[in-house]
Amino acid sequence: MYPKLLREIYCSPTVLFYNGNLSLLSHQRAIAIVGARMMTSYGEQAIKCLIPGVVANQLTTVSGLAKGVDALVHEATLANAGSTIAVIGNGLDITYPKQNAQLQNQIQKEGLILSEYPQGARPLRHHFVERNRIIAGLATATCVVEARKNSGSLITASLALTENRNVLAIPGSIFSGNSQGTNQLIAAGTRPLIELDDVLEEVL
Repeated sequence: MYPKLLREIYCSPTVLFYNGNLSLLSHQRAIAIVGARMMTSYGEQAIKCLIPGVVANQLTTVSGLAKGVDALVHEATLANAGSTIAVIGNGLDITYPKQNAQLQNQIQKEGLILSEYPQGARPLRHHFVERNRIIAGLATATCVVEARKNSGSLITASLALTENRNVLAIPGSIFSGNSQGTNQLIAAGTRPLIELDDVLEEVL
């Protein structure tokens, strides 16, 4: 059950390891939502406002199970009885970061955890750069909630654009470091994410 969208990307993973509901890979409508690990209250509010509508329109969320934006995306999706996929940069038998142990266990039961790394593989820095292509590859569109300049979220957005996938970014204050990356994306031509309809028009 190798996902069709992921098969289309450059250097698609040869093998995927999983825990959870594999049928989620057959869902044709998925949206990647990524952002800053050091999330602000603005980012938190944006996610909590966005996710109920995403779930109501039967979109599967995809993120990276990192602290901050990623974790809240998974939590909010599950809290709204939605479907979520977490792509991790280590073996399935390892929890990283440790603070997400309970969340990872919940996703294994109610959603899907994916990794291209075998059991025992440590969370090395380059693994997270590599897993970003999978996050972008599984989704029709990628949304960036908060991001600093040169952040991993911008790498995910760049990979999505390379694969001709839609990218959206939530605009923020010019005085916030966490909005520098998203505002930069918008200045470069990325669609601003102002309301739920922006997402739906790019995905449905």
